[in-house]
Amino acid sequence: MNIAHVPTPAPAANGSSRPPPPASADAAAPPESTRTSSPAVPDKLPFRPPADVPTQSGPLGIRFDFNDGCRVWLPDNNGPYRVRLCDIDSGNVLFETEIKSGRINSTKRYFVRIRLQIWVKDEIVLEHDYSAADRDVLIQLPEVTLGDTIGWFPYAARFRALHNCRLTCTMSEKVIPLFRTAYPEITLLPHGEVDPRRYYATYSIGLFFDDHDRMFQPCDFRHVGLHRTAGYILGVDPTEQPPQIALADDTPPIAEPYVCIAVQSTTQCKYWNNPHGWHETVRFLKQAGYRVICIDQKPVHGSGVVWTHIPHGAEDETGDRPLQERARWVRHAAFFIGLSSGLSWLAWATGTPVVLISGFTHPTNEFTTPHRVVNYHACNSCWNDPVHRFDHKDFLWCPRHKDTPRQFECTRLITFDQVRRTIEAIPGFGTQNGNRTQ
Repeated sequence: MNIAHVPTPAPAANGSSRPPPPASADAAAPPESTRTSSPAVPDKLPFRPPADVPTQSGPLGIRFDFNDGCRVWLPDNNGPYRVRLCDIDSGNVLFETEIKSGRINSTKRYFVRIRLQIWVKDEIVLEHDYSAADRDVLIQLPEVTLGDTIGWFPYAARFRALHNCRLTCTMSEKVIPLFRTAYPEITLLPHGEVDPRRYYATYSIGLFFDDHDRMFQPCDFRHVGLHRTAGYILGVDPTEQPPQIALADDTPPIAEPYVCIAVQSTTQCKYWNNPHGWHETVRFLKQAGYRVICIDQKPVHGSGVVWTHIPHGAEDETGDRPLQERARWVRHAAFFIGLSSGLSWLAWATGTPVVLISGFTHPTNEFTTPHRVVNYHACNSCWNDPVHRFDHKDFLWCPRHKDTPRQFECTRLITFDQVRRTIEAIPGFGTQNGNRTQ
């Protein structure tokens, strides 16, 4: 699991928030007295902001869209207007007001099928039901993550199929080659190539840690799972499904049976902190007839006085390699052993059995695998406890037991014997000279 922390703007006092003033010459900014109050927006956001002026044209110079919620711009000279936003599916009126001119922005920024109604002098001049069919929609995934993107992208594809829209999905340039061939019907772009003026609707997928008012997610991601939160944000079936990956070279990289491992991560609570675990596991696998290939990005990683090295006996295939190459190694492995981190999600996407060792997350946080290793006798699942706010700047984050003898006991008490028994239960383990039974 990669951490995609998304800062959360505070909602305005009246439950709505205001985007920046319009920038085009033919759309003057509404008077200050008619504007709703503005949220405290962070200086730096991980997503491209929507166009200044809503992208859809209505009568009387009205403009609207569904980029970052339902946005409405009402020009001078025709008001006062009466505006109503309804949730079509629940039948609830979400917002209703009279306004001379200005902007309106719905509080909820996740998918809601909204009916927009506008009256002038008791005559309805615009009634629009959300429909993305044959329209351009943007779904933004963070640039710096691997596991999150792999877990979330299938829900974007599900959204496209459900709404029959023209979908653009932004993500890291390094991840795009994994999906481009498998999903020709979706336009995949790095964030810098997006023109926000073309989209009817935009949705941003992330981990909204401080979204207490549920502006950006209908339910807390810590309750529903890292990947399934995307299904809830996009209003599609949250049932998990691995993405399709098309490899340019789908041949085995080596002839002998092998196992891939990844021992590094971005914060110490994700590591297997048993000091003997990896060394004993590598020795066990080699005795069983497998080559053990380490595919981490770095052979050594850590912070301060805590550093983790590639396990003795593992073959070093570390380095900043293309993800297509990583996926090729994993797809042809007998199985993969890793942590709650991006390479485990990549292995899941290739269909390779995954032995996932994690204690700081609850098993519902990641994809389903019958080979999950967790020790419930130890402290566990702090990541999924909303009481404990994850600090991505603290490499030694352990919210319940930091600086005590129990620090990181969640994985320190996962023994090699527990991992060994999990490996031995994988169908085909140790047979056919180590090759996995197909």
